[in-house]
Amino acid sequence: QVQLVESGGGLVQAGGSLRLSCAASGRDFSSYAMAWFRQAPGKERDFVATISRSGSSTYYAGSLKGRFTISRDNKNTVYLQMNLLKPEDTAVYYCAAHRTFMVLTPHTYAYWGQGTQVTVSS
Repeated sequence: QVQLVESGGGLVQAGGSLRLSCAASGRDFSSYAMAWFRQAPGKERDFVATISRSGSSTYYAGSLKGRFTISRDNKNTVYLQMNLLKPEDTAVYYCAAHRTFMVLTPHTYAYWGQGTQVTVSS
């Protein structure tokens, strides 16, 4: 079992930055690849980024690469650094855990956080 708690969301102006954190509790955090997804009102939950169990490999949604950076530490936390934010980045951001790296669809992720709201004003 893994419990995930996101934090760091908020209101920011276009062009600004935010860093989201996802704190994991439970056993075997290092056994899980981690990912961030986001969901805007009325839309599906979309893949943002994922990081391997060791942290040595990452993968991003094409439109976000270069602005977003995913990382993880050895204290059970995964981060999402978001730069040059745009109004279209407004969404609830979720972290999720999976035994397999490079799973880009949300349906098979067993563990999810509650989400953190990111709002980017123009």
